[in-house]
Amino acid sequence: MIIMGRFDYTFQNYDATRHVRSSLREKDISHKHAREVAVAIKGLSIEKARDYLQAVINKDRAVAFRRFKNQVGHKSDPGMMAGRYPQKTAKEFIKVLDNLESNAEYKGMDLDRLRIVNATTHKGVTVKRFIPRAMGRATPKNNVLTHVELVAQEI
Repeated sequence: MIIMGRFDYTFQNYDATRHVRSSLREKDISHKHAREVAVAIKGLSIEKARDYLQAVINKDRAVAFRRFKNQVGHKSDPGMMAGRYPQKTAKEFIKVLDNLESNAEYKGMDLDRLRIVNATTHKGVTVKRFIPRAMGRATPKNNVLTHVELVAQEI
């Protein structure tokens, strides 16, 4: 028998009648990009968030980088300074949005009235490896996995 690990959500005031949630665990995406995408979609409806992320994948709209912005070029989107197009992260966020939408349908919620009230990302485990180099040396290759949590509320 395999015992799966349990996890909790960081969202505190969860009410099963008003909220719906979805999560993605241990995914190989940049936690810095995931944080900026989460800030960008918080407060949007599911449909607007999906359209925005699809535009990011198509490089029509950029994600504003507010915290992790060293050496990040400016973009021409209105009101944006530093920004990028994190396509891999946007694809994973679309999967979480699809799961959030199906959870809301299962609960019988009105999809047009749902708003994302919480979008949280955390660092997961670090996969530690080594790259062999010349002269018998080795360089560490550490890969930090990412957790993503979305909570939507019917407004």
